[in-house]
Amino acid sequence: MDYNTKLNELEQRLEETKASIGAAASESHEQLQKRIAQAQADTDQALGRAKQDASAASAQAQDDWEQARADARAKVAELKARAQKRANKIDADFAASDADVAEADASDALDFAAWALENARLAILDAIDARIYANSQAALV
Repeated sequence: MDYNTKLNELEQRLEETKASIGAAASESHEQLQKRIAQAQADTDQALGRAKQDASAASAQAQDDWEQARADARAKVAELKARAQKRANKIDADFAASDADVAEADASDALDFAAWALENARLAILDAIDARIYANSQAALV
C-alpha cells in the first residue's frame, strides 16, 4: 500500500481546510451557513469514501468505523441543532455562551483529528511491520 499518497492527500485537505477557515473569518452569517452546508456535504462524502475504504478491514476495524461514523453523525446533528437554535435566538448572552460551546467543539474536533493522525501513524507502522514480518517468514519457507 502506498501510505505516502494517502498522507499527501490528507496534507492537501489540511491546507484546503486552513484556507477555507481563513476565508470564513471575514464572511457574513449567510455566507457561513452556505459554507457549513458545503462542509457538511463534504464530510458526508468523506465518511462514505472512508467507509468504502474500510470495508476490507477486519470486523473490529469495521465496528470501530461504524462507531466513529455514528459519533460523527451525532456530532453533526448536534451542531446543526445548535446552529438552528442560534438562528432562532437573539439573546446576546445565549449567543456568547453558544459561541463558547462551538469553540470548545472545534477544539475537541481538532484534538480528535490529532488523535486520529497518531492512530493512523501507529496503524501504518504496524501494517509495515506486519508486511515485513510476513515477507521474512515467507522467505524461510
